[in-house]
Amino acid sequence: MTDMTKAASVVSDRRRLTTLFEITGSVLAMAYALLIASNIGAEIAGFALLLISSALFAAWAVIDGRWTFLLLQGFYASSAVIGLIRWA
Repeated sequence: MTDMTKAASVVSDRRRLTTLFEITGSVLAMAYALLIASNIGAEIAGFALLLISSALFAAWAVIDGRWTFLLLQGFYASSAVIGLIRWA
């Protein structure tokens, strides 16, 4: 395997991983929003999904070097922890 092939493989692996984090994080964030908005008593599950979603988005931000987006995920994770404490 040449250096160029190895570099292309690393970029491809990173792209697959960030796509997985992006899609999974988005689906979990939508589920969180629906659970909280529906007001059915599933707040703990909703905030847990928000925490997982923000962790996935944070991993994506680190891999891609998107530092402002990482800061935003820190805010969302903090909100999730506050929600979990408040509703637990």
